[in-house]
Amino acid sequence: MATLLPTRDPELRKDPVTNRWVIFSPARAKRPSDFKSKSPENPNLNSSSCPFCIGNEHECAPEIFRVPPEPNWKLRVIENLYPALSRNLEYPIGQNDDSVSELGRWDRVVPGFGFHDVVIETPVHSVQLSDLDPREIGDVLIAYKRRIEQIKGFDSIKYVQVFKNHGASAGASLSHSHSQMLSLPIVPPSVSARLDSMKEYFNQTGKCSLCEVQSKDLLINETTSFISIVPFAASFPFEIWIIPRDHSSRFDELDNKSAVDLGGLLKLILRKMSLQLNNPPFNFMIHTSPLQVTDSELPYSHWFLQIVPQLTGVGGFELGSGCYINPIFPDDAAKVLREVNVPTSG
Repeated sequence: MATLLPTRDPELRKDPVTNRWVIFSPARAKRPSDFKSKSPENPNLNSSSCPFCIGNEHECAPEIFRVPPEPNWKLRVIENLYPALSRNLEYPIGQNDDSVSELGRWDRVVPGFGFHDVVIETPVHSVQLSDLDPREIGDVLIAYKRRIEQIKGFDSIKYVQVFKNHGASAGASLSHSHSQMLSLPIVPPSVSARLDSMKEYFNQTGKCSLCEVQSKDLLINETTSFISIVPFAASFPFEIWIIPRDHSSRFDELDNKSAVDLGGLLKLILRKMSLQLNNPPFNFMIHTSPLQVTDSELPYSHWFLQIVPQLTGVGGFELGSGCYINPIFPDDAAKVLREVNVPTSG
């Protein structure tokens, strides 16, 4: 495991993907290997009352599809019982619509039309995503893809955010392993900012900023089709990105073979994170292109999966400035995670 590291001076780094400045301040931390989650286990461990467990399907919102399509399912995609957006509204007001909301122009207020779905990753309450084998995790990833392909039929949906909250302090209200998909009638500002930043890098260099990630110091593990790194300007301690080796703008381009490959790497990274950081609450997010991505955006838009373990809080400086303070330099975090030995069983 990592030993005490030499003192390093503070440093500011700008991420060419997110266009965000991050302050690295190692004086605020001990050794990278000393980072451990202190968050309690997720509540709601009683499977008999869990609506996501097999046999309790009647307690859930309507089902969209299941895999396989029979009673003994392995995963289900359902509507969220408490959706952030409503699939029952009329389509949002379009640019060619002359109507004006009572609060202002159409570009400031649109109806809350959208889809909020839940992906139940396993029928067994005690099983977590990292307990599944690579093919089973690949099935979950392909379920995301399948649902995105269905959503593409709605012209008013502009972006689909896939995300997972693990642990109560990371936003999970149920401990049964699940993830979510929120389909929006707008392109979120952070997505637009990411695309603008990647475009700027492309215009300056002629290259995709994620295809250019080569630093061995940032690498954790790699497979045939994917690499996992701690990003050059990680906003959070032990933040991890999993990036396709080959240039790919849209997550829904993922094929079955690559899904299994990604499933194996995701399993490994989640297990390493759990062993090193004491099974921390975490979030993962898939950052992809808007559904109506243009041909001109394809050369610099590159999807990736971001994992953020919840080890530190966000304070007033971060909220006020948009800059983050990270006490761990990315190469130190990557070294610690590289050196974690994961048992082959389980």
